[in-house]
Formats: sequence, structure tokens, C-alpha cells
Amino acid sequence: MKWLLLLGLVALSQCRVTKVPLKKVKSMRQNLKEHGLLEKYLEKHPYNLGTKYFPDLATHMLPPLQNYMDLEYMGTIYIGTPQQQFTVLFDTGSSNLWVPSVYCSSEACSNHNLFNPQQSSTFQATSQSVSITYGTGSMTGILGYDTVQVGNIQVTNQIFGLSETEPGSFLYYAPFDGILGLAYPSISSSGATPVFDNMMSEGLVSQDLFSVFLSSDEQGGSFVMFGGVDTSYYSGSLNWVPLSSESYWQITVDSITVNGQSVACSGGCQAIVDTGTSMLAGPPNGIANLQYYIGASQASNGEYVINCNAINSLPNVVFTINGIGFPLPPSAYIIQGQSYCTTGFQGINIPTQSGELWILGDVFIRQYYSVFDRANNQVGLAPVA
Repeated sequence: MKWLLLLGLVALSQCRVTKVPLKKVKSMRQNLKEHGLLEKYLEKHPYNLGTKYFPDLATHMLPPLQNYMDLEYMGTIYIGTPQQQFTVLFDTGSSNLWVPSVYCSSEACSNHNLFNPQQSSTFQATSQSVSITYGTGSMTGILGYDTVQVGNIQVTNQIFGLSETEPGSFLYYAPFDGILGLAYPSISSSGATPVFDNMMSEGLVSQDLFSVFLSSDEQGGSFVMFGGVDTSYYSGSLNWVPLSSESYWQITVDSITVNGQSVACSGGCQAIVDTGTSMLAGPPNGIANLQYYIGASQASNGEYVINCNAINSLPNVVFTINGIGFPLPPSAYIIQGQSYCTTGFQGINIPTQSGELWILGDVFIRQYYSVFDRANNQVGLAPVA
């Protein structure tokens, strides 16, 4: 047994696969709520998740990164020589790597780790600026190159953003330092090469794919695995879905039904598989219809609430994708609070030429082990074990 274990470890190291643990942390929304600031914040800054995907919807008067209010899954990376540590969101809904820097004077940088290029012997400066929009605003900064370590993989000469401004005092409550984008280069700001693209081109991963498991366990167990798939975390076989766009991880959904009744996405719709959004989001009319079918009602603060005692009697919401049904049970889409329950569905207003756009965020990914396959431009989905 000992020799088998050693052989397995050798094989793993030769296969260039690394598993990065993700920690489930308190979200920005929870922090704001605990400080009594959430309702005032939402009233002052109307929330539109859609601006993450279509920045033109944003206005420059609002603070950035609003769509990250609900994020909960963070991991650790290291930048520079010697290494400087950062907690980042591994985000399949964006493509840039950026972290706060010592050049940042925004309040949001006052309680987060800051990258100091003068303390890294491998840092290379550039004169190029970067502006990245997530939600209703942007971070601005400069681009530089340095060694980035993700798990046991070291990427040399990785381009990344060093923030100079992160306007909006509420980012003070954000649980992450920076963001590591895992989408396609076509949506990368300033043409910066994404981290995973460098992993592939430098032969640092055995397969040009990564996979994600998000645990519902508060204590942990979640991970992103670069270069491999852990079959012990899902049941059955992976269902492969071709991408409809090589920008975000965008796929086509056939229908959304409750008890066999079509409730949204009539005739098909587009969806983005996004680890960077905790909710399951869609067009306001479709979301309202879905809330109606499960018996949720809208509260004065805009949240949809539901009787906690009714959870066991609620129906599955079924997403049919590439001919396969992917049911979401009520345990997946109901969020239990201290005094009341809310739903994990959220409306987004995105005018697109291709019809409805849905965001399959963490509410969905927690139920389905997800493989993001760059070699074949497809997403693999299988029920978590």
C-alpha cells in the first residue's frame, strides 16, 4: 500500500495537475447586512449584475465590483520573489488577474493585502494601464509581469494588474484581495494573457482544462483543479456541452421547467457558467415567473422570501441543457437565514440580440461538478457525489 501511494504521488506530479483548495467565506452582502448597511447601500446603488458581462450598461458614478457582493469561495495564490500572498476569487466570468497594490489609496485597499513590486526581484514594470469593469464601475491600475504560483504550478512572466484605484468605500467589506479570471482571452482587458492560457502554452498542465467543485459545507472541501478531473467528486458520467461563444463559458439552455411546465427560456436561451456569481440569475420576467411557480414573494428590500417550513414541499427547477435535465432541488436554491428564507434566484437586465441570458452561478455549480475544457471548447457537467 505504501508503494502504491508513492507511485500515485509520482504519477500525479508527472501529470502536472494541481488542486487549489477554496475556502467558503462570509460574503460582502452578509458583511453589509451585519453592519446594518445593506439596505442603504442597495437603495443608493441599484444593483445590476448584468454590467459584469456588458460593461456599457455601467455608469461611472457607481462603485465597482457590485456583482461580487455574494461571492463566497476564495483561494490563495502567491506573486513575486519572495512570494507575496493574496486571497483571490477564481472567476470563470472574467479573464484578468489583478491584485491591490501599494499604489492604491482607495479605502478598499486599506484592509487588504497589497502587492509591493519593489520587494520582488522578478517584477517587470510596464507603462501600460488597465481598467477592468465588474458590475457598475471599474478598477484602474497598471500592468506588470511577475512569477505567479497557483497551487504547485509556477507561471513565470505572468502579466497582471496592480490596482491604483478601487473607488467605493463598500469594497472595504469585500472578502477577497483580487481576482483571477479564468475565461477566454477575447474578453481580457488590455489584451492581458490570462493565467490559464500561460499554463497551457508553457505545458504546465497535463490537460488543457480545469475543473471546479463547490461544497455546500461551511467548513470547506471546495477546490479548483488545474489540468485534471477528480472523478470521485461526481456520480455517473460527465455530460459535455459545446460552447456557443468562446468568450465567457457560454452555453445554450434548451428549457427551464417546474413540474414539467415551461416557466422561462421558452425556445432556448443562452447561459454563462460563472463561478464568480453566487446567485442563479436571469431576465427579470423569467425570474419573476420562476419565483411565482415556487411560491416566493418579493419583500420591500427587493429580496424574494419564502416560508422556511415549505422547503420540503417545493418543486425541483429543471434546466435542460443539450438534451439532458439538470434539476435544482429546493435545498440548492433556498437560502436559509436567521429569521426568514430567501431564494437564490436574481433578476438581471441585459438587453442582448441573442435573447435571454442566464447566469449559472454557484447555486447551480454546487450541484454539478463542472469541467471547463479549453482544448475542445466545452463544459462538462455531472451531479456531485
